[in-house]
Amino acid sequence: MSTGPARHVRHELLAEERTPMAFYDYVAEFAGLPVLEFPGKYRDYHRLAHARREAMKDERPLPESVAPDPALTAALADPSSVAWRLRSYGDSTCTCYHLANRCACSEEEKAADETGWAYLDRFFREVDTEGVTALILSALSDEADQELEKHRDALLRYADRLPNLRSLFFAELVVMDSEISWIDQVDVAPRLAAFPKLTSFTVRGGNGLRIRVPEHTSLRSLTIQTGGMSKRVAQDVTASGLPNLEHLELWLGSHNYGYDLGVGDLAPLLSGEVLPRLRSLGLRNAEDTDTWIRALADAPVTRTLDTLDLSKGTLRDEGASVLLDAPVFRGLKRLDLHHHYLSEEVQERLRAEFTASGVEIDVSDRREVDTDEFYDPDDEDFDPSDYLYPAVTE
Repeated sequence: MSTGPARHVRHELLAEERTPMAFYDYVAEFAGLPVLEFPGKYRDYHRLAHARREAMKDERPLPESVAPDPALTAALADPSSVAWRLRSYGDSTCTCYHLANRCACSEEEKAADETGWAYLDRFFREVDTEGVTALILSALSDEADQELEKHRDALLRYADRLPNLRSLFFAELVVMDSEISWIDQVDVAPRLAAFPKLTSFTVRGGNGLRIRVPEHTSLRSLTIQTGGMSKRVAQDVTASGLPNLEHLELWLGSHNYGYDLGVGDLAPLLSGEVLPRLRSLGLRNAEDTDTWIRALADAPVTRTLDTLDLSKGTLRDEGASVLLDAPVFRGLKRLDLHHHYLSEEVQERLRAEFTASGVEIDVSDRREVDTDEFYDPDDEDFDPSDYLYPAVTE
Protein backbone atom coordinates (compact mmCIF):
# COMPACT_ATOMS: atom_id res chain seq x y z
CA MET A 1 0.00 0.00 0.00
CA SER A 2 1.20 3.51 -0.74
CA THR A 3 2.45 5.37 2.32
CA GLY A 4 2.62 8.71 0.55
CA PRO A 5 0.00 11.44 0.63
CA ALA A 6 -3.50 10.43 -0.33
CA ARG A 7 -4.26 10.90 -3.98
CA HIS A 8 -7.60 12.23 -5.08
CA VAL A 9 -8.72 10.71 -8.36
CA ARG A 10 -12.11 11.72 -9.74
CA HIS A 11 -14.50 8.93 -10.61
CA GLU A 12 -16.66 10.79 -13.12
CA LEU A 13 -19.27 8.09 -13.61
CA LEU A 14 -19.56 6.91 -10.03
CA ALA A 15 -23.04 8.21 -9.30
CA GLU A 16 -24.42 7.02 -12.62
CA GLU A 17 -22.82 3.61 -12.39
CA ARG A 18 -24.43 2.88 -9.01
CA THR A 19 -27.86 2.63 -10.61
CA PRO A 20 -29.12 -0.45 -12.48
CA MET A 21 -29.98 1.84 -15.39
CA ALA A 22 -26.38 2.79 -16.16
CA PHE A 23 -26.63 2.15 -19.88
CA TYR A 24 -30.22 3.30 -20.26
CA ASP A 25 -29.64 6.84 -19.04
CA TYR A 26 -27.14 9.51 -19.96
CA VAL A 27 -24.87 10.59 -17.11
CA ALA A 28 -26.02 13.55 -15.03
CA GLU A 29 -22.55 14.36 -13.75
CA PHE A 30 -19.11 14.15 -15.31
CA ALA A 31 -15.71 15.31 -14.05
CA GLY A 32 -17.38 16.54 -10.88
CA LEU A 33 -19.63 18.89 -12.86
CA PRO A 34 -23.34 18.83 -13.73
CA VAL A 35 -23.97 17.84 -17.34
CA LEU A 36 -25.71 20.27 -19.66
CA GLU A 37 -26.73 19.20 -23.14
CA PHE A 38 -26.12 21.82 -25.79
CA PRO A 39 -29.57 22.42 -27.30
CA GLY A 40 -30.65 21.78 -30.85
CA LYS A 41 -31.17 24.80 -33.09
CA TYR A 42 -34.95 24.72 -32.74
CA ARG A 43 -35.24 23.79 -29.08
CA ASP A 44 -37.05 26.99 -28.09
CA TYR A 45 -39.41 26.45 -31.03
CA HIS A 46 -40.26 23.03 -29.63
CA ARG A 47 -40.52 24.35 -26.07
CA LEU A 48 -43.05 26.91 -27.26
CA ALA A 49 -45.02 24.27 -29.18
CA HIS A 50 -45.12 22.08 -26.08
CA ALA A 51 -46.18 24.99 -23.88
CA ARG A 52 -48.99 25.83 -26.29
CA ARG A 53 -50.15 22.24 -26.36
CA GLU A 54 -50.32 22.16 -22.57
CA ALA A 55 -52.17 25.48 -22.55
CA MET A 56 -54.72 24.10 -25.01
CA LYS A 57 -55.30 21.06 -22.81
CA ASP A 58 -55.85 23.30 -19.78
CA GLU A 59 -57.92 25.81 -21.77
CA ARG A 60 -55.49 28.59 -20.94
CA PRO A 61 -54.39 31.47 -23.22
CA LEU A 62 -51.67 30.37 -25.63
CA PRO A 63 -48.22 31.73 -24.74
CA GLU A 64 -46.41 33.84 -27.32
CA SER A 65 -42.91 32.93 -26.11
CA VAL A 66 -40.97 30.94 -23.55
CA ALA A 67 -38.43 32.24 -21.07
CA PRO A 68 -34.76 31.48 -21.77
CA ASP A 69 -33.43 28.35 -20.12
CA PRO A 70 -31.66 29.65 -16.98
CA ALA A 71 -29.26 26.70 -16.88
CA LEU A 72 -28.13 27.37 -20.45
CA THR A 73 -27.84 31.10 -19.79
CA ALA A 74 -25.61 30.47 -16.78
CA ALA A 75 -23.47 27.93 -18.67
CA LEU A 76 -22.93 30.31 -21.58
CA ALA A 77 -21.77 32.95 -19.10
CA ASP A 78 -19.34 30.48 -17.50
CA PRO A 79 -18.62 27.52 -19.83
CA SER A 80 -16.36 25.91 -17.21
CA SER A 81 -19.28 25.48 -14.80
CA VAL A 82 -20.74 22.45 -16.60
CA ALA A 83 -19.74 19.38 -18.55
CA TRP A 84 -21.13 19.93 -22.04
CA ARG A 85 -22.87 17.06 -23.79
CA LEU A 86 -23.00 17.12 -27.58
CA ARG A 87 -25.89 14.97 -28.81
CA SER A 88 -28.08 15.45 -31.84
CA TYR A 89 -29.86 13.20 -34.31
CA GLY A 90 -30.74 16.26 -36.34
CA ASP A 91 -33.16 19.01 -35.32
CA SER A 92 -36.08 20.48 -37.23
CA THR A 93 -39.04 22.82 -36.88
CA CYS A 94 -41.42 19.87 -37.01
CA THR A 95 -43.95 20.01 -34.16
CA CYS A 96 -46.11 17.14 -35.36
CA TYR A 97 -44.98 15.13 -32.35
CA HIS A 98 -46.81 17.57 -30.08
CA LEU A 99 -50.08 17.24 -31.98
CA ALA A 100 -50.17 13.76 -33.52
CA ASN A 101 -48.25 10.53 -33.92
CA ARG A 102 -47.17 11.14 -37.50
CA CYS A 103 -45.18 13.77 -39.36
CA ALA A 104 -46.97 15.89 -41.94
CA CYS A 105 -44.05 18.20 -42.78
CA SER A 106 -43.25 18.94 -46.40
CA GLU A 107 -39.92 18.09 -48.00
CA GLU A 108 -39.08 21.80 -48.01
CA GLU A 109 -39.66 22.00 -44.28
CA LYS A 110 -37.54 18.90 -43.68
CA ALA A 111 -34.73 20.42 -45.76
CA ALA A 112 -34.33 23.07 -43.06
CA ASP A 113 -33.34 20.43 -40.50
CA GLU A 114 -30.08 20.91 -38.63
CA THR A 115 -27.77 17.92 -39.04
CA GLY A 116 -25.61 16.66 -36.22
CA TRP A 117 -22.53 18.02 -37.95
CA ALA A 118 -24.11 21.49 -38.34
CA TYR A 119 -25.06 21.24 -34.66
CA LEU A 120 -21.40 20.63 -33.78
CA ASP A 121 -20.33 23.64 -35.85
CA ARG A 122 -22.90 25.80 -34.08
CA PHE A 123 -21.64 24.71 -30.65
CA PHE A 124 -18.23 26.12 -31.47
CA ARG A 125 -19.79 29.32 -32.77
CA GLU A 126 -22.11 29.99 -29.84
CA VAL A 127 -20.06 28.77 -26.87
CA ASP A 128 -16.80 30.31 -25.71
CA THR A 129 -15.05 26.96 -25.89
CA GLU A 130 -11.80 28.27 -24.45
CA GLY A 131 -13.62 27.97 -21.13
CA VAL A 132 -14.82 24.39 -21.67
CA THR A 133 -13.05 21.94 -19.36
CA ALA A 134 -15.29 18.85 -19.67
CA LEU A 135 -16.93 17.47 -22.79
CA ILE A 136 -19.12 14.45 -23.55
CA LEU A 137 -19.51 13.43 -27.17
CA SER A 138 -22.66 11.40 -27.67
CA ALA A 139 -24.50 10.58 -30.89
CA LEU A 140 -24.39 13.09 -33.75
CA SER A 141 -26.23 10.85 -36.21
CA ASP A 142 -28.76 8.02 -36.30
CA GLU A 143 -25.95 5.53 -36.95
CA ALA A 144 -23.46 6.87 -34.42
CA ASP A 145 -22.33 3.39 -33.37
CA GLN A 146 -21.16 2.79 -36.96
CA GLU A 147 -19.79 6.30 -37.59
CA LEU A 148 -17.42 6.96 -34.70
CA GLU A 149 -14.49 7.59 -37.00
CA LYS A 150 -16.51 10.47 -38.45
CA HIS A 151 -17.33 11.66 -34.92
CA ARG A 152 -13.67 11.47 -33.90
CA ASP A 153 -12.43 13.36 -36.92
CA ALA A 154 -15.12 16.03 -36.60
CA LEU A 155 -13.99 16.85 -33.07
CA LEU A 156 -10.32 16.71 -34.01
CA ARG A 157 -10.92 19.56 -36.44
CA TYR A 158 -11.81 21.73 -33.47
CA ALA A 159 -9.03 20.62 -31.12
CA ASP A 160 -7.38 24.04 -31.12
CA ARG A 161 -10.69 25.58 -29.99
CA LEU A 162 -10.57 23.55 -26.75
CA PRO A 163 -7.26 24.61 -25.20
CA ASN A 164 -8.43 24.01 -21.62
CA LEU A 165 -10.20 20.69 -22.07
CA ARG A 166 -9.32 18.38 -19.18
CA SER A 167 -11.99 15.64 -19.22
CA LEU A 168 -13.40 13.88 -22.29
CA PHE A 169 -15.97 11.10 -22.68
CA PHE A 170 -15.97 9.70 -26.20
CA ALA A 171 -19.07 7.88 -27.40
CA GLU A 172 -21.56 8.16 -24.57
CA LEU A 173 -24.01 5.89 -26.35
CA VAL A 174 -26.82 4.32 -24.32
CA VAL A 175 -29.27 1.56 -25.21
CA MET A 176 -31.50 3.89 -27.22
CA ASP A 177 -28.42 4.57 -29.39
CA SER A 178 -26.73 1.18 -29.43
CA GLU A 179 -25.95 -1.85 -27.30
CA ILE A 180 -22.41 -1.52 -25.98
CA SER A 181 -21.25 -4.60 -27.90
CA TRP A 182 -22.51 -3.10 -31.18
CA ILE A 183 -20.39 0.04 -30.93
CA ASP A 184 -17.70 0.06 -33.61
CA GLN A 185 -14.89 2.02 -32.02
CA VAL A 186 -11.82 3.47 -33.67
CA ASP A 187 -8.23 4.33 -32.87
CA VAL A 188 -8.62 6.99 -30.17
CA ALA A 189 -4.89 7.64 -29.74
CA PRO A 190 -5.06 10.62 -32.16
CA ARG A 191 -7.72 12.17 -29.95
CA LEU A 192 -5.51 11.93 -26.88
CA ALA A 193 -2.58 13.35 -28.82
CA ALA A 194 -4.73 16.30 -29.93
CA PHE A 195 -5.47 17.22 -26.30
CA PRO A 196 -2.11 17.13 -24.48
CA LYS A 197 -3.56 18.75 -21.33
CA LEU A 198 -6.28 16.14 -20.93
CA THR A 199 -6.26 14.60 -17.45
CA SER A 200 -9.25 12.24 -17.73
CA PHE A 201 -10.44 10.16 -20.67
CA THR A 202 -13.39 7.75 -20.82
CA VAL A 203 -14.20 5.67 -23.88
CA ARG A 204 -17.20 3.35 -24.36
CA GLY A 205 -17.24 0.40 -26.76
CA GLY A 206 -14.56 -2.17 -27.56
CA ASN A 207 -15.08 -3.37 -31.14
CA GLY A 208 -12.12 -2.15 -33.19
CA LEU A 209 -10.83 0.01 -30.34
CA ARG A 210 -7.15 0.95 -30.39
CA ILE A 211 -5.58 3.13 -27.73
CA ARG A 212 -1.80 2.78 -27.90
CA VAL A 213 -0.50 6.20 -26.90
CA PRO A 214 3.24 6.81 -27.35
CA GLU A 215 3.29 9.41 -24.56
CA HIS A 216 0.78 11.48 -22.64
CA THR A 217 2.19 13.01 -19.48
CA SER A 218 -0.96 14.83 -18.33
CA LEU A 219 -3.40 11.90 -18.24
CA ARG A 220 -4.32 10.87 -14.70
CA SER A 221 -7.48 8.80 -15.27
CA LEU A 222 -8.35 6.32 -18.03
CA THR A 223 -11.63 4.38 -18.21
CA ILE A 224 -12.43 1.87 -20.95
CA GLN A 225 -15.98 0.50 -20.87
CA THR A 226 -16.71 -2.59 -22.95
CA GLY A 227 -19.03 -5.57 -22.99
CA GLY A 228 -16.06 -7.71 -24.00
CA MET A 229 -12.47 -6.42 -23.97
CA SER A 230 -9.92 -7.85 -26.38
CA LYS A 231 -6.34 -8.63 -25.44
CA ARG A 232 -5.26 -6.14 -28.07
CA VAL A 233 -6.81 -3.29 -26.09
CA ALA A 234 -5.17 -4.46 -22.86
CA GLN A 235 -1.82 -4.69 -24.61
CA ASP A 236 -2.29 -1.20 -26.03
CA VAL A 237 -2.78 0.15 -22.52
CA THR A 238 0.27 -1.53 -21.03
CA ALA A 239 2.41 -0.44 -23.99
CA SER A 240 1.35 3.21 -23.74
CA GLY A 241 3.47 5.94 -22.24
CA LEU A 242 1.29 7.11 -19.35
CA PRO A 243 3.79 7.87 -16.59
CA ASN A 244 1.40 9.90 -14.42
CA LEU A 245 -1.72 7.74 -14.67
CA GLU A 246 -3.27 7.26 -11.22
CA HIS A 247 -6.60 5.63 -12.06
CA LEU A 248 -7.14 2.83 -14.58
CA GLU A 249 -10.55 1.25 -15.04
CA LEU A 250 -11.12 -1.64 -17.45
CA TRP A 251 -14.56 -3.14 -18.06
CA LEU A 252 -13.71 -6.69 -19.14
CA GLY A 253 -17.10 -8.15 -20.06
CA SER A 254 -17.97 -11.54 -21.52
CA HIS A 255 -16.30 -13.87 -24.01
CA ASN A 256 -19.60 -13.92 -25.88
CA TYR A 257 -18.90 -10.30 -26.84
CA GLY A 258 -15.17 -10.31 -27.50
CA TYR A 259 -13.48 -10.78 -24.13
CA ASP A 260 -10.38 -12.85 -24.82
CA LEU A 261 -7.66 -11.45 -22.60
CA GLY A 262 -6.02 -13.39 -19.80
CA VAL A 263 -3.85 -12.61 -16.81
CA GLY A 264 -0.72 -12.79 -18.95
CA ASP A 265 -1.96 -9.98 -21.19
CA LEU A 266 -1.87 -7.62 -18.21
CA ALA A 267 1.42 -8.96 -16.84
CA PRO A 268 3.28 -5.63 -17.24
CA LEU A 269 0.56 -3.92 -15.23
CA LEU A 270 0.31 -6.59 -12.52
CA SER A 271 4.08 -6.69 -12.08
CA GLY A 272 4.29 -2.94 -11.58
CA GLU A 273 6.60 -2.53 -14.57
CA VAL A 274 4.32 0.11 -16.11
CA LEU A 275 2.11 2.92 -14.73
CA PRO A 276 4.36 3.68 -11.75
CA ARG A 277 1.92 6.16 -10.17
CA LEU A 278 -1.16 3.96 -10.34
CA ARG A 279 -3.14 4.06 -7.09
CA SER A 280 -6.62 3.09 -8.22
CA LEU A 281 -7.30 -0.01 -10.34
CA GLY A 282 -10.62 -1.26 -11.62
CA LEU A 283 -10.98 -4.68 -13.23
CA ARG A 284 -14.72 -4.37 -13.47
CA ASN A 285 -17.60 -6.14 -15.16
CA ALA A 286 -15.64 -9.40 -15.49
CA GLU A 287 -17.12 -12.83 -16.12
CA ASP A 288 -14.14 -14.34 -14.25
CA THR A 289 -13.65 -12.04 -11.25
CA ASP A 290 -12.29 -14.88 -9.10
CA THR A 291 -9.45 -15.48 -11.56
CA TRP A 292 -8.37 -11.85 -11.36
CA ILE A 293 -8.48 -11.91 -7.55
CA ARG A 294 -6.08 -14.86 -7.47
CA ALA A 295 -3.73 -12.99 -9.79
CA LEU A 296 -3.94 -9.80 -7.75
CA ALA A 297 -3.17 -11.63 -4.49
CA ASP A 298 0.40 -12.22 -5.68
CA ALA A 299 0.81 -9.17 -7.92
CA PRO A 300 3.28 -6.45 -6.91
CA VAL A 301 0.91 -3.75 -8.17
CA THR A 302 -1.63 -4.60 -5.45
CA ARG A 303 0.78 -3.45 -2.75
CA THR A 304 0.82 0.05 -4.23
CA LEU A 305 -2.94 0.52 -4.57
CA ASP A 306 -5.24 2.59 -2.43
CA THR A 307 -8.41 1.55 -4.30
CA LEU A 308 -9.33 -1.74 -5.94
CA ASP A 309 -12.60 -1.99 -7.86
CA LEU A 310 -13.85 -5.46 -8.78
CA SER A 311 -17.49 -4.47 -9.02
CA LYS A 312 -20.12 -5.37 -11.61
CA GLY A 313 -18.55 -8.81 -11.92
CA THR A 314 -19.10 -12.41 -10.88
CA LEU A 315 -17.35 -12.68 -7.52
CA ARG A 316 -18.16 -15.95 -5.74
CA ASP A 317 -17.27 -17.41 -2.35
CA GLU A 318 -14.12 -18.98 -3.78
CA GLY A 319 -12.75 -15.58 -4.79
CA ALA A 320 -13.84 -14.08 -1.50
CA SER A 321 -11.78 -16.63 0.41
CA VAL A 322 -8.67 -15.34 -1.39
CA LEU A 323 -9.58 -11.78 -0.47
CA LEU A 324 -9.97 -12.83 3.16
CA ASP A 325 -6.77 -14.89 3.33
CA ALA A 326 -4.32 -12.62 1.46
CA PRO A 327 -2.99 -9.86 3.76
CA VAL A 328 -2.23 -7.57 0.81
CA PHE A 329 -5.91 -6.72 0.40
CA ARG A 330 -6.11 -5.42 3.99
CA GLY A 331 -3.68 -2.68 2.95
CA LEU A 332 -6.25 -1.06 0.69
CA LYS A 333 -8.20 2.04 1.61
CA ARG A 334 -11.20 1.09 -0.50
CA LEU A 335 -12.47 -2.18 -1.98
CA ASP A 336 -15.53 -2.16 -4.25
CA LEU A 337 -17.22 -5.52 -4.84
CA HIS A 338 -20.80 -4.49 -5.56
CA HIS A 339 -22.75 -6.73 -7.97
CA HIS A 340 -21.56 -10.19 -6.95
CA TYR A 341 -22.72 -13.79 -6.42
CA LEU A 342 -21.63 -14.30 -2.81
CA SER A 343 -23.51 -16.27 -0.22
CA GLU A 344 -25.06 -14.09 2.47
CA GLU A 345 -22.69 -15.53 5.08
CA VAL A 346 -19.56 -14.68 3.10
CA GLN A 347 -20.94 -11.29 2.12
CA GLU A 348 -21.31 -10.34 5.78
CA ARG A 349 -17.93 -11.80 6.71
CA LEU A 350 -16.23 -9.65 4.07
CA ARG A 351 -18.05 -6.59 5.29
CA ALA A 352 -17.16 -7.19 8.93
CA GLU A 353 -13.50 -8.18 8.54
CA PHE A 354 -12.50 -5.50 6.04
CA THR A 355 -14.35 -2.80 7.96
CA ALA A 356 -12.52 -3.88 11.12
CA SER A 357 -9.25 -3.58 9.19
CA GLY A 358 -10.07 0.02 8.26
CA VAL A 359 -10.93 -0.73 4.64
CA GLU A 360 -13.98 0.96 3.14
CA ILE A 361 -15.80 -1.91 1.43
CA ASP A 362 -18.90 -2.12 -0.74
CA VAL A 363 -20.54 -5.56 -0.96
CA SER A 364 -23.98 -4.36 -2.02
CA ASP A 365 -26.08 -5.66 -4.90
CA ARG A 366 -25.94 -9.38 -4.17
CA ARG A 367 -27.13 -11.54 -7.07
CA GLU A 368 -28.66 -15.01 -7.11
CA VAL A 369 -27.78 -17.67 -9.67
CA ASP A 370 -31.04 -18.57 -11.37
CA THR A 371 -30.58 -21.87 -13.19
CA ASP A 372 -34.14 -23.20 -13.03
CA GLU A 373 -34.69 -22.53 -16.71
CA PHE A 374 -31.56 -24.42 -17.76
CA TYR A 375 -31.12 -27.10 -15.10
CA ASP A 376 -31.17 -30.67 -16.36
CA PRO A 377 -30.85 -33.30 -13.60
CA ASP A 378 -29.54 -35.79 -16.15
CA ASP A 379 -26.70 -33.51 -17.26
CA GLU A 380 -23.60 -34.62 -15.32
CA ASP A 381 -21.63 -31.68 -16.69
CA PHE A 382 -24.09 -29.05 -15.50
CA ASP A 383 -22.18 -26.20 -13.82
CA PRO A 384 -24.11 -23.32 -12.19
CA SER A 385 -21.10 -21.05 -12.72
CA ASP A 386 -21.93 -21.07 -16.43
CA TYR A 387 -24.88 -18.84 -15.53
CA LEU A 388 -23.02 -16.06 -13.74
CA TYR A 389 -23.09 -12.83 -15.70
CA PRO A 390 -21.31 -9.51 -15.32
CA ALA A 391 -23.49 -6.42 -15.22
CA VAL A 392 -22.90 -5.16 -18.77
CA THR A 393 -22.31 -7.45 -21.75
CA GLU A 394 -24.39 -7.02 -24.90
